[in-house]
Amino acid sequence: MSALAIDIGTYAIKAVAAKPGPEPAVTRALEVFNTVGVSLPTDEAQQEKLAKIIEAMISNNNLPRNDVRLSLPETVVSTKIITLPYLSDAELASAIGWQAEQHIPIPPEELSLEYQVLFRPPKNDKVTPMRVLLIGVRKSVVERYVSLFNVLGIEPTLVETQTLSVIRAVQFANTDPTTLLVHIGASTMDMAVMYQGEISFVYTHLNGGQLLTRALEQSIGLDAAQAEQYKRTYGLDETQFQGKVKAALVPALKLLGSEIQKALRFFATQHPADPVQRILLSGGAAQLPGFVQYLSAEAGAEVLVAAPFATAKGAVPESNHPAFSVCMGLLMRQL
Repeated sequence: MSALAIDIGTYAIKAVAAKPGPEPAVTRALEVFNTVGVSLPTDEAQQEKLAKIIEAMISNNNLPRNDVRLSLPETVVSTKIITLPYLSDAELASAIGWQAEQHIPIPPEELSLEYQVLFRPPKNDKVTPMRVLLIGVRKSVVERYVSLFNVLGIEPTLVETQTLSVIRAVQFANTDPTTLLVHIGASTMDMAVMYQGEISFVYTHLNGGQLLTRALEQSIGLDAAQAEQYKRTYGLDETQFQGKVKAALVPALKLLGSEIQKALRFFATQHPADPVQRILLSGGAAQLPGFVQYLSAEAGAEVLVAAPFATAKGAVPESNHPAFSVCMGLLMRQL
């Protein structure tokens, strides 16, 4: 049976219908412009407008409604990796509430919490700590997000964070080099370091691809639609449009690059002997012409672009693959 993964971005809403699993069989992948400009509605008017867009997208494309999978933007989530002495599952379950109070800035009565053991040492190892992933979000946020679909007669099968979806989509292995995953959306840039196949930390910066679009609007005097088109078409190619597009984009890219450098330095302080060796770009902005070469030179690391359809079959889209990383990760999750 087909499932539907939906990624609501502030610029576009992405959706992929597929038979879920490690090798999703895709039947449809599409994106529609988000005229509301928010990924999470804050009032009834926004919810009604977003619901109409999503309903039209589902109805017009005959998308499935039974197994609908959603992602929460990292901006409303608190993701922490904590270390603890060895605890059994039962002991951890008893202690996790207190641990959440120490690490997640949400009152217990308002907190929806999930956790996952990333590493547990042998029971007789009294030195090596266990590592646990904590994910906290306000219950009201989850309820508001789910209700957006309830009004369409849809009960979502699962809701998880965008970063976890992207990590699953790009399929890290224990033998992979230490990697900084950078998922660039329209309004945010989410970063996570994968160390020995395990998530090490998550960091979100409140700027994304629209920062570049606004730079073109202001520098060259384009409207938003023109600026978006120029950005995607010319990027950092200085031979195009007399180099004006590149000249306008570089200052904005330096801001994003400085945040990436900050994440690299932070990890280096934790693991000085094993710095990040590569950067993996995801999200629509990853396809900016010349960006891979620019970032590689700035960061001094290998830079690759995510291929979330690498194991997929069926009606794989011809282009814009990195923009669908969240959706593909949702479809690859085992229920």
